[in-house]
Amino acid sequence: MFAVIKTGGKQYKVQSGDMLRVERLAADAGETVQFNEVLMLGGDSPKLGAPLVAGAGVQAEVVDQIKGEKVIHFVKRRRKHSSKRTKGHRQKLTLVKIGEILSSGADKSDVKAAIGTGSVSAAAVTAMEERYALNKTDQAEMAKRVKNNQAEEKSAKPAKAKKAKAAPAAEGADDLSKISGVGPVIVGKLNGEGITTFAQIAAWTDADVEAIEEKLSFKGRVGREDWIAQAKELAKG
Repeated sequence: MFAVIKTGGKQYKVQSGDMLRVERLAADAGETVQFNEVLMLGGDSPKLGAPLVAGAGVQAEVVDQIKGEKVIHFVKRRRKHSSKRTKGHRQKLTLVKIGEILSSGADKSDVKAAIGTGSVSAAAVTAMEERYALNKTDQAEMAKRVKNNQAEEKSAKPAKAKKAKAAPAAEGADDLSKISGVGPVIVGKLNGEGITTFAQIAAWTDADVEAIEEKLSFKGRVGREDWIAQAKELAKG
């Protein structure tokens, strides 16, 4: 018997005993989870969902929390003052071992539902409770995650307002707005990174430029407007 399940926006064909890598689940190694999004059951009596097979589920043991292969993203702009950027990424995954495939009765199981680690909205919780009939333990966990997400959103708003205030100029700092293309907003961002003098900008290497453009989203502006050359001239006085 096999099943086709959906998790993390992907579909997988599984059988009992299969080892499977899926998008990161909110579960620890050794725990048993249940995939409730079953699209199809195969075997002697195949069932096709519309879109899901009612009452079906696939249970699995969480073996480990792992990371996928490293993916390199490289961007280079062919301009007079060219810029390049390299970023690496390793997707967070969960390694699971497929156990029992339930053709019915999964909605009455006490096994923890396989839920991703992304944020969950209140509307999504309600929909999942109605669709999969989550048990009380899962409902409590989902409600806790919604509450935490709402608290984080509220705490983030005052932090933004504080960041928008211009920081007072440090003693001995240069007027970085004299560099062509650098306005008050950019001056504030640079000061926030501890960059307050022409000499600091004049001493930037290619790696420094790449890092500061990536962090502050300057998108090639440093090279395009030749900040380093301007800073060297201004540093001479």
